[in-house]
Amino acid sequence: MFLNHATGVVNALISNFNNAMAERLNGKIQEVKLIGRGYRTFENFRSAILFFHGGLDLYPQKW
Repeated sequence: MFLNHATGVVNALISNFNNAMAERLNGKIQEVKLIGRGYRTFENFRSAILFFHGGLDLYPQKW
């Protein structure tokens, strides 16, 4: 089995690419889904994801 996947294992060790960021974002989305306990529409769900994890600065600025 290792010999069948040897090139993939070597590539994973040489290159520094992984899917950690995608898994982290998926976990955050699942958390929003759990806390919301269901959304009426996909647009509401999308808005909640962007609000909590979109990287937007929505707090008022002090001048």
